[in-house]
Amino acid sequence: MRLTTLAVLLFALPACAAGAQQKPALPVPLATVGLSGQTVVVLPLTMAVTDPRLPGSGSGNRAATLAWADSLVGDMLTERAPEVTWMLPEALRRIAARAPAIVPSPDKMGQSVMRGPRMTSVPDPLRGYLRQLVGLAGGARYAFIPAALTLAPVPGDSLEVTLSAVLADGRMGTVLWRTRAVGRGETATDALRIALATIVPMEPN
Repeated sequence: MRLTTLAVLLFALPACAAGAQQKPALPVPLATVGLSGQTVVVLPLTMAVTDPRLPGSGSGNRAATLAWADSLVGDMLTERAPEVTWMLPEALRRIAARAPAIVPSPDKMGQSVMRGPRMTSVPDPLRGYLRQLVGLAGGARYAFIPAALTLAPVPGDSLEVTLSAVLADGRMGTVLWRTRAVGRGETATDALRIALATIVPMEPN
């Protein structure tokens, strides 16, 4: 699919809300129809902030939290949007390990910077890293970037999970889509699944 067509599909929903910047942003589903048949790299999450009121929220659990979130993100993307070939973090780590002089580990590219809600392009050095990575990933062009995750308790013995994510053109460094997905559930897994369902609903966009 031509880039111009894909950009129209991906920007259609965010553009509708452009005039309401003073209101809380609504979750924006990813237009997976525009990505059908293409390979999209999925960077690992590198930023997870857990409310200290939650049991086991110490820094020693950070690696486990990131791995848990990456697993759920990968499962939901491949389960709900099988029309896209998602290249998940573990595959990206293997690619980077074979070319350490060209690209760093995908866990150390600085992708959490993309959590900034007003960023319309990928900054350097992440932009350069991303260009090299998609080039090594079998000619992929686009990158799904889970930028930041927060977990916090809410009234009613529930948990709230918020995931900031973007889709970027790995060659041009342009942000094509952005969302702030929120989910609430009795467990962190339930809450994250609900948040991810707003990104990849059962009916493709």
